[in-house]
Amino acid sequence: MSTKSDFYKSLTAQAVALCEGEPNRLAKLANLSALLNLALDDINWVGFYLREQDSLVLGPFQGKPACMRLPLGKGVCSAAVTTGDIQRVANVHEFSGHIACDGASNSEIVLPLSDGEQIWGVLDIDSPSFDRFDEQDEAGLRLWLAAVIPLL
Repeated sequence: MSTKSDFYKSLTAQAVALCEGEPNRLAKLANLSALLNLALDDINWVGFYLREQDSLVLGPFQGKPACMRLPLGKGVCSAAVTTGDIQRVANVHEFSGHIACDGASNSEIVLPLSDGEQIWGVLDIDSPSFDRFDEQDEAGLRLWLAAVIPLL
C-alpha cells in the first residue's frame, strides 16, 4: 500500500468481507481482532472490551493475557466510554489513571463502539512504541469502524 489511507481502505474491505453473512457478534469481534493484529505493525495488543453496567469486560483480543475487567471512571478505555471520543495517547504513562495491563505498552488508541444510542464497548490497540498512532491512524480506524459497526 502506498499510503496509510490506502492501507485503511484495504483493511476496511477485508473487515467487511469477514463480517458479512455471520450473525454472531462475538465471532465477528474475534476475527476482527485477529485481522487487526495481523495487519497493524508495531502493536503488542489489540482487542475489544464490552460494556457491562459500570465496567468494561474483556472480549475477543490478540496479545498477552489482559485485565479482565476495567472499571468505568479510570483509564484510557473508560475515557473513551465516558467522553464518547477516540482516545489517542502518545505516552500512556502520562495518562492520569492509566491501567497498565501490560507494562510493555507505551502508547494506545481506544475507539468507542456505539449503536447510535449508547456505547456498548471499545476497540483498544496498544503499542510498545511511544507516539505510535497519528492522525492518519485515527482517521483510518474511524472509517474502519464506521463500516464495521453496522455489521456487528
